[in-house]
Amino acid sequence: MKFMKLGSKPDSFQSEGDNVRYVSSDLATDVIVTIGDVKFYLHKFPLLSKSARLQKLIAATSSNEDNEIHQEEDEIVIPEIPGGAASFEICAKFCYGMTVTLNAYNVVAARCAAEFLEMHETVEKGNLVYKIEVFLNSSILQSWKDSIITLQTTRALSPHAEELKLTGRCLESIASRACIDTSRVEWSYTYSKKKNLDNGLRRPQAVPRGWWVEDLCDLHIDLYKRVIATIESRGKVSADVIGEALHAYATKRVPGFSKSSSSVQITDYAKYRALVGSIIEMIPEEKRSVSSSFLTKLLRASIFLGCDEETGLINRVGERLDEASLSDVMLYDVDLMLNLVEVFLKSRSEEDDVTRKASVAKLVDGYLAERSRDSDKLTLQKFLAIAEMVSGFPRQSHDGVYRAIDMFLKEHPEINKSEKKRICRLMDCRKLSVEACAHAVQNERLPMRVVVQVLFFEQARANNNNNNNGSSSTGNSTPEIIPASRSTNTEDETESWDTEDIKTLRGELASLRLAKNQQQENIKGKLVKGGGLGVSRVFSKLWSGKERSGEMMSSSGTSSPGSINDDSKSSSSTNKKH
Repeated sequence: MKFMKLGSKPDSFQSEGDNVRYVSSDLATDVIVTIGDVKFYLHKFPLLSKSARLQKLIAATSSNEDNEIHQEEDEIVIPEIPGGAASFEICAKFCYGMTVTLNAYNVVAARCAAEFLEMHETVEKGNLVYKIEVFLNSSILQSWKDSIITLQTTRALSPHAEELKLTGRCLESIASRACIDTSRVEWSYTYSKKKNLDNGLRRPQAVPRGWWVEDLCDLHIDLYKRVIATIESRGKVSADVIGEALHAYATKRVPGFSKSSSSVQITDYAKYRALVGSIIEMIPEEKRSVSSSFLTKLLRASIFLGCDEETGLINRVGERLDEASLSDVMLYDVDLMLNLVEVFLKSRSEEDDVTRKASVAKLVDGYLAERSRDSDKLTLQKFLAIAEMVSGFPRQSHDGVYRAIDMFLKEHPEINKSEKKRICRLMDCRKLSVEACAHAVQNERLPMRVVVQVLFFEQARANNNNNNNGSSSTGNSTPEIIPASRSTNTEDETESWDTEDIKTLRGELASLRLAKNQQQENIKGKLVKGGGLGVSRVFSKLWSGKERSGEMMSSSGTSSPGSINDDSKSSSSTNKKH
């Protein structure tokens, strides 16, 4: 930190309690200057030699004919002076020629007080105003960190600092350095990634574009807005660096922005609501200027603080919902999540549409699974409302959908069969992984018809895999796969299956998996010999009712097995074999 010492005489100011200051001298004091509730017992001559204002005040006091009682000391009352008693003391010491030290913390107060006391060159050459100006221009405003500290002090000295253009000069000094080419940055600054440990030695890295963002985080929001505006007005800093600065500032200053700060005790909510509102206003218009994580955290903080106007922020978050992480959105309530998905649906473009929708589908699946733990807030209607909005979105796997459904059924055992049936339509059994199928076939929370579908597709997949492994040696065609129209039966038919039927299917599935790990050349023969007849017996029960009635029913919703093979190819082969 830069500093300047003025004067050479020893500091002989003494204190008596908190409210009395006097100069220790052989000469009796002859003037009392009252600043606020502090009295200074001083001598007229040093003060009159450098302050035109004190000259006028003392002259007016001495000639006051209304004084009925003669006083040995004239008393001057100054109700207000920039910087208060502390800044007046600096000026008084300068008048006495005592040593006084100026730095970034007190230079603005001293400058404003010197101006107030009219300590100009017209009174005496080399007066305090002149010396402070030299110090400001040659040292303070040439230093990055000193300029920031000095700017921070101007807020308490408004409007005096504004009138003397001290605030504006600090803003320009900071902005000019923030906009300089990074190859020319040589001064000290704070940045968490400035240096890197390499083999035990500190090796400086290239100066990052946002090297300055952390150093501005201590500024009050009013001054921070002006700094950012001044930097942007120069047009040399990109929008994403401005976004980085806002992220750093919000992380440090906004309660509820991060999970760790959500429990912070707040007494002045209006203050922080205004803070969040100011940050939102400063976000550049470029969509990619700030990260999606920043937007989601800022929205979460605004909810935490009870901000009224969130529409604009909700739209920004919803438009980029595909970039959000599960941890970002888990503190959103169900209604807000529903709004965000709606915004995404309205705003998405054709560009990268499939990828973006797949990301949102995964995010919603995870959100519903985790939110299902809170059974009081996630009702069946709200679960379906969100899930159905993304039910048509592409997914490589429906494991996430299954997990969400399973978690919901676990936490809501009170829902009836028809409600279970409706929620399970969201899942496509064909797109479950082997692990998910293994869990589903043992899952007692699922409706019986869903378990049957999972068993069917798992058996078909196992048959198909084993046939592919042995087709080169056996020369046989792909084993029979039942078309969609025959793979679904009514709820009554499904529920009529006995436990032994389900056990048979599960047993066959286990046999197929075991056979797959044995000798490849004998897989198909063992399957035909050990399991094929059992499968036909069980599925015959499933189809017999339909064939008698002549009905060919198709499954509804995404829970239907669908058409694994083309219907025109599979139905004729199946009917013939049946």
